[in-house]
Amino acid sequence: MKYKIYILLVLLGIVFFPQNSYAQVDFNKKPDDDLGNVEDTFQEAFYEALKQKGIENYDRSIESLLKCIELDNSVPVLYYELGKNYNKLKNFGAAEEALKKAVSKEPDNEWFLDELYGFYVSQNDYDKAIKTIKQLVKYHPDYKEDLASLYFRSKKYDDALKLLDELDSEFGISVSRDVIRNKIYEATGRKKDQIKNLEERVESHPDKESNYLALIFRYSENNEKAKAFETAKELLKINPNSQLVHLALYKFYLDDNEAEKAIKSMKIVVKSKEIKPEAKLKVLTDFVSFVGNNPKYEADLVEATAMVGNHNNSKTLIELGQYYLAKKNKEKALEYFEAALKLEANNFGVLRNVLLLYIDLQKYDLAKEKSNEVLQKYPSQPLFYLINGVALNKLNQPKKAIEALELGLDYIIDDTKMEADFYNQLSKAYSLLNNTAKAKTFSDKAKQLESSN
Repeated sequence: MKYKIYILLVLLGIVFFPQNSYAQVDFNKKPDDDLGNVEDTFQEAFYEALKQKGIENYDRSIESLLKCIELDNSVPVLYYELGKNYNKLKNFGAAEEALKKAVSKEPDNEWFLDELYGFYVSQNDYDKAIKTIKQLVKYHPDYKEDLASLYFRSKKYDDALKLLDELDSEFGISVSRDVIRNKIYEATGRKKDQIKNLEERVESHPDKESNYLALIFRYSENNEKAKAFETAKELLKINPNSQLVHLALYKFYLDDNEAEKAIKSMKIVVKSKEIKPEAKLKVLTDFVSFVGNNPKYEADLVEATAMVGNHNNSKTLIELGQYYLAKKNKEKALEYFEAALKLEANNFGVLRNVLLLYIDLQKYDLAKEKSNEVLQKYPSQPLFYLINGVALNKLNQPKKAIEALELGLDYIIDDTKMEADFYNQLSKAYSLLNNTAKAKTFSDKAKQLESSN
């Protein structure tokens, strides 16, 4: 709502009074007769109402305002303040009546109308809100956009689009109006109308990049890939320095098996200062999948990864980790999984990969420390007890290993392979303690389970 100067006035402790109110009550006049006494009483009651409202004593504020109305029921602002107090107390019927009374006494008061309009919106009474805001439109064009939004909420889609078209024609394209417009198209399924609108924009403003980008997106969304691709190439002709267009071109080139062009577009994307990091990482994620099937382009992946710099998208980091794990580059895989873990500390799959890589890469101190930490979060996951036991055995701490492994055994359910791994680690722990009898017992248990699989 457009409270404008009124908000400032309220903050300064000044209340807006219409001119005709001043004619009735002069707060600066010294009382010199009975009328003066009435004015003095009115003034005291009114400022008491403001004081009580300021400390959120809305009931007492209402009492003072009603006293003012008894003294002079012709002052519109009294009903305005009364309506706001009733609204605070959720006495909505009384609030509406008071605000309507204020408007009826001063129909052209923008602040009164705005308050009544805001009240109707808060009550989801869109028909009355529309009727009220139509009176406000003459004061400021901004209200027209609010009216379009109300038309949308009340499902008067044609009225909303007509008004949006008028505003776009008069003031140019607006992001906020496009949000309303796109919601209407989505609600009504008018994809063709949406595309037609964007095509007209491209035709009337061929030098505006955002129109092309929006049209490319909508074509793609509507499975009109050929048109989207052509629009992207047309934008590149008109604006060869466009960087954003390569977000689309990159994918089109990949789909058309034009790898060299795709890589060129991809590198423009990851180096761009205009493109957000999450968009860059989405492109990088696509390229990881592409390189998985086309390993000859791995050098370009390494280069692109370095270009992106600081990663802040866990999904991409995980995919990069999986890619390098598949390539048996465990050090590189661990680097990406650890980075992903900083963003998603409780991601079970990433924790599992990090701990297993610590064991594979003989980082036993890290495996011990991290598995102890993880077991506080996942105390019923046998795998983490097993990793902890392996690390402790490798660090020649067999007693602690036995304690962890015996705890973990209780959580194994229908997993004979993992159970065999536990018995093998228990056998190693007892061997480190020179308890050959127990070592053999657990070794035999492990072999029995392994032979049964």
